[in-house]
Amino acid sequence: MKKILLATTLLAAMTAALPATAQTASGDAPVGKAAGTFMIRGRILGIIPLDSTSSISVIGGKVHTTASATPEVDFSYFLTDNIALELIAATSKHDLYAMNSALGSKAKVGSTWVLPPTLLLQYHFQPKERFSPYVGVGLNLSFFYGTSAATGINNVSMTSGVGAAIQAGFDYNFSGNWFANFDVKQIFVNTTASVNGGTIQAKTSLNPTVVGAGIGYRF
Repeated sequence: MKKILLATTLLAAMTAALPATAQTASGDAPVGKAAGTFMIRGRILGIIPLDSTSSISVIGGKVHTTASATPEVDFSYFLTDNIALELIAATSKHDLYAMNSALGSKAKVGSTWVLPPTLLLQYHFQPKERFSPYVGVGLNLSFFYGTSAATGINNVSMTSGVGAAIQAGFDYNFSGNWFANFDVKQIFVNTTASVNGGTIQAKTSLNPTVVGAGIGYRF
């Protein structure tokens, strides 16, 4: 939450400091954002699970989930010049560890893939300018698949999770219908891993911070 608030504050400061002449740089006027249009973006994401709170039964210790980088595609539809719906699609792989447990200081338990479709309602500031920051809030569904157990572990399975998501970012209309984009999301989601047929239960608030940068095109 602190990271998102900081990002939002920085974006607001950048907007206030940027004069209109800088936002509408020399050359063609910006296409901007408009009601009834679509935008598709391709981003590279850095996904950083926070494991805000976690616990492991029987063996004790805490859960650690590794960070990952992955490509992402998102689609936005502008209900008005300022208000849009955004749907993101991406998948990433993460390794799972038990930290400071009876298995040792850092023991690999397995790995998993996560598919986290997220729908956000956004408000875009300065939609007709080249530089247009935005904030958003929405819902995330995280589905875990392709989960595999590490050597010495019989099996691992993970429950799907539902949680809130918030974001802050900006688009920069650098040429025609093309936009550069930077975006930060904070997703709140919990999951439980069942190890060795449920003999061990590992619970964690994954709560990943997702940082992305890429290119968008407005239709």
